[in-house]
Amino acid sequence: VQLVESGGGSVQAGGSLRLSCSASGYTFRPHNMAWFRQAPGKEREAVASIYTGGAGTCYADSVKGRFTISQDRAKRTIYLQMDRLKPEDTAMYYCAAAPHWSACAEVKPSGFDSWGQGTQVTVS
Repeated sequence: VQLVESGGGSVQAGGSLRLSCSASGYTFRPHNMAWFRQAPGKEREAVASIYTGGAGTCYADSVKGRFTISQDRAKRTIYLQMDRLKPEDTAMYYCAAAPHWSACAEVKPSGFDSWGQGTQVTVS
């Protein structure tokens, strides 16, 4: 699975950005797709995930109520709408895919086998 992210950039606190991740190169659709982020000196953390076969979603507590993950199956694309951004949201954001859905508490980098190159989000 090849994943290509876009939509990152710089924004002032309180602003919004929408990230996109287009998937290609697969025969069987990965059932779990997610956004992770990694700030300098910190571990990669899960932000949000979505079950591509339905409507199930998971969110990190730090982004609940501010971020929304969604998908367009026809376009093989997932999105991350980020509103009310905070400086602590500054990080490299990565799209990831896994063949199987996992419970929210189990959404971890080790469970995903395909990764995009990342897109930088900077909030000042």
